[in-house]
Amino acid sequence: MKFKFQRREGMPEALPGFEHIKRYWDEGRQAFMAKILPGQFYVSVHDEYITTVLGSCVSACIRDRKFGIGGMNHFMLPVSGENFKLGAGTDAERYGNYAMENMINVILSHGGQRRNLEVKVFGGGRIIASATDIGRKNIEFVLQYIQLEGLELLSQDVGDTCPRKVVYNPYTGKAFVKRLRSLKSDGIYESERRYQEELKKKPVAGDVELF
Repeated sequence: MKFKFQRREGMPEALPGFEHIKRYWDEGRQAFMAKILPGQFYVSVHDEYITTVLGSCVSACIRDRKFGIGGMNHFMLPVSGENFKLGAGTDAERYGNYAMENMINVILSHGGQRRNLEVKVFGGGRIIASATDIGRKNIEFVLQYIQLEGLELLSQDVGDTCPRKVVYNPYTGKAFVKRLRSLKSDGIYESERRYQEELKKKPVAGDVELF
């Protein structure tokens, strides 16, 4: 049986470990909303939304379609230079695996089943012209991960040169994407720049607390 709550009767309790995530009542959608930043993820067992703004980062929205348990992450691979290749043992792969597996494990620990998981992927825009197209590398990683893990990819809106605002409801599986004109939206450029600097200092999963 799916979890649900009556709207406006109070914010539903966050799962343990997610108390720090900013949550609020969204008047437009008449629903509770959790806002995640670069390096964060959020999992819910309630009928609530998760939102983030993406530049070159990627978000994977994953849920158990039977029980309505799921979440969204927001991550970037710690990549510099053009010699990056996905391969076992690389810092990028170890970090990317951590970003995906950590969220999936939380979903499974709260009643989700791997055979029921479905995925939607967003982001990876080339928002700044540079020698290293980190958005493309983020896309390559997440799509390869989904394929290797045998997960069901329902849809994707990735690449291009625009930032995106994503809103996702893991209870219903509905996702909404708005392509943004400006990097100034929600301070996306500055937040991703700070995030990338953190990854350059300590890129390997487990060495830096980004979730």
